[in-house]
Amino acid sequence: MSEKDNELTLKNSERLSFNSVNELKKIQVLCFCGVMGAVAIVLGTVATIKVGDFLRIGFSSIPNQIIAYLFGPWVGAIFGGAMDIIKFFINPTGEFFPGYTLTAIVAGIIYGLFLYKRPVKLWRVIAAEACVKVFCNLGLNTLWVMMTTGNAFKAIMVPRIAANAGKLPADVIILMILLPVVNKVIKPALSINLKSFNKKKA
Repeated sequence: MSEKDNELTLKNSERLSFNSVNELKKIQVLCFCGVMGAVAIVLGTVATIKVGDFLRIGFSSIPNQIIAYLFGPWVGAIFGGAMDIIKFFINPTGEFFPGYTLTAIVAGIIYGLFLYKRPVKLWRVIAAEACVKVFCNLGLNTLWVMMTTGNAFKAIMVPRIAANAGKLPADVIILMILLPVVNKVIKPALSINLKSFNKKKA
């Protein structure tokens, strides 16, 4: 293994370390997660379209993506799982099923793996969105729908594939516009606030 490969492995091991969860100990991070949680709830209420009994199209996952991008896969997983539970109790639709919470957790990990502490590149955004749509939306969520509704695989898979394929370009465009703004505006603001907080604490 070359010196460059060793350096890249070290960087990835640090980048994906579970120690990134320590970000949640910072008041500013918790406050920002709270704001993003409120935005997710609003988007889940007013920006979600229900198609039939087992397909929803919405943009409430955008805050989850921002959290995973800023704070890593593990914070993204915690935020995604927590918000799935919170959104259900605020706006319950049917019975609570923990499988969807697992999907939200896995999606947070995927976004964090591809985007956390990485330059915003088109291929990374496409890869992250494609993985989430294939493994989470078409894989896990289809399984949960079959388990909870008894619908046959063929009956639900075609509309789900069409919806996710149609939404992929839009989601990629949204992230390609949004993440550079987050990187230039929100990330520096959080860094400044955290430095001020640490100075006061010292």
